[in-house]
Amino acid sequence: MSSENPTTAPVPESPFQHRNEARDEAPQYVLPLVVHLEKTAPPARTDALETAARAVLVMLSDPRSLDDGEWAEAMRDWQDARIRKVVRRARGAEWRKASALPGITVTGKAAEVRVFPPVPLDGWPKELAKLQVSGTDLDDPEPPTAPDPSGPVLWMSPDVDMSAGKAMAQAGHGAQLAWWELSDAERDKWREAGFPLSVRTASREHWAALTTSGLPVVRDAGFTEIAPGSCTVVADHPALR
Repeated sequence: MSSENPTTAPVPESPFQHRNEARDEAPQYVLPLVVHLEKTAPPARTDALETAARAVLVMLSDPRSLDDGEWAEAMRDWQDARIRKVVRRARGAEWRKASALPGITVTGKAAEVRVFPPVPLDGWPKELAKLQVSGTDLDDPEPPTAPDPSGPVLWMSPDVDMSAGKAMAQAGHGAQLAWWELSDAERDKWREAGFPLSVRTASREHWAALTTSGLPVVRDAGFTEIAPGSCTVVADHPALR
């Protein structure tokens, strides 16, 4: 599912944003993510969401995305505009073809998500362009356990119903907003630990407190599935509390 993060307080601005150019006027790029989704053994929903969030962080911190790396220009162009992400699904030969393209595969407990360097909205590689967006409907066999309160948690809204693909993109937004607000030392610590994080749905009482806490909040532009301005994720990283 496609998703993007519009301007919203207290969401931090992109560190790459051209100050004299509106985000909507900048060339638009998208970060493609593909979830490995075989019919016989689909991953649990929470596992897929957490793996997608970690995949975004791995891409942001990869040496090829930084400085003069081979993906750095595309990463800067993407973050200059809206941080669009699209999650598609692949199985069998489709997954093998997608895995052969430049990118990074991140694994969770059972989930596999491959993240690729940003591409123009109308410039998808053919191997990815033909993949389906819909159909990423996943469930948790058992309710997730309580998250580690001392670790990063991406809290999902209890009031917004999203497909797994849409929720994966939103979790990725939340992880990215937290990343932007961290210091270099805090980023290094998170990366060296392997980007531990949890994705959980907040209770309504907790959600009300989270959205007024000053932590980064994701609001959706409303192009797919949900109403414009819907608050979907709060990024609760210990360093930001």
